Amino acid sequence: MPEAILDWRRARLRKHADYQRVYQVSRRHASASMTYFFRERPVDDPAGAQARVGLTTGRVLGKAVERNRIRRRMREAVRLHLGLLPERTDVVLHPRKNVLTMSFALLEKEIARIFAAVAAGARA
Repeated sequence: MPEAILDWRRARLRKHADYQRVYQVSRRHASASMTYFFRERPVDDPAGAQARVGLTTGRVLGKAVERNRIRRRMREAVRLHLGLLPERTDVVLHPRKNVLTMSFALLEKEIARIFAAVAAGARA
């Protein structure tokens, strides 16, 4: 398995406090089918150097079956493109309902575009 395809479970934002830190530091950024927030972590952060990603799917996106399907599709797209994120970066993704019906190839392109924008924003 290539190094770019990293383990999704280790790259997850898990704690509510981590999500809140991202929201406090970042501004809202939008793409065609999702909103995203990101922040750079300090070098001495105990979470390590790996980039972390969090997904949110609220009830407004549909019933549990639909929300779970959105999460599964998003997790796979994120897993495939996790290597594009710089180290020590936290990203939170808020998908819109159209993620459920869009083609997976289009979803992958959008995730790659978002991660490239995060990488450019982190360098700036």
